[in-house]
Amino acid sequence: MSHEITIKMSETAPVRIDTRDWPLVAQVDAHDGALKCQAATEWTMCVREHADGRRLVYGWQEAGNGGQYAGFEPTLAGFLVDALGAHCAERETVRAIRRVAGILKRDSLARDCIIALPATVLR
Repeated sequence: MSHEITIKMSETAPVRIDTRDWPLVAQVDAHDGALKCQAATEWTMCVREHADGRRLVYGWQEAGNGGQYAGFEPTLAGFLVDALGAHCAERETVRAIRRVAGILKRDSLARDCIIALPATVLR
């Protein structure tokens, strides 16, 4: 079983990663409507982190089981956050999350993804 996935990026060519090297640190899903099985639209946002501190923030909007209009096209977004030191990387991760949510036109996704990030330890 392959652990490789391809992620569509917003301002660069797609990237291929091994998910064992880039584990999820946050993932949120949303849908319109009361029940996911009847949703017309579904959204997902993910944050993955490499051991060297880089992070991938990406997401997509796609048609749900409730159906979409003819000609609907999914929206994809993704950004790579360089390893810049803990405090700076956190700020850039949040910025990338907000950018992805903006492209997907789903601000609540940003809020939920930021909340899902691992807590920062203050000393």
